[in-house]
Amino acid sequence: MGCCLIALALMAMPRAIVFLMFLSGYLSHAYQNGLTPLLGFFFLPWTTAAYAIAMNNFGGVNGIGLVLVIVGVFLDLGSHGGAEHVRRSRASRDDS
Repeated sequence: MGCCLIALALMAMPRAIVFLMFLSGYLSHAYQNGLTPLLGFFFLPWTTAAYAIAMNNFGGVNGIGLVLVIVGVFLDLGSHGGAEHVRRSRASRDDS
């Protein structure tokens, strides 16, 4: 039960950060339209937040901003890959 709550909190954290960035107007400085951050909220929340920070604080995706966006991509890929690993291990336990 405790692991499920931790997993839910970790999954909700980047989306909460992106939502707070949206409410404060931080995303509007980084993105020209509203569709890209909306899609990022659902599919790549870490990358969306990292890109907004890179654009607002580091002047674009170069140098430290690029490193930040790459870390965001790896965090998103890791969370999606980790979920797939859990799904496959659960399916293999159910088959046996």
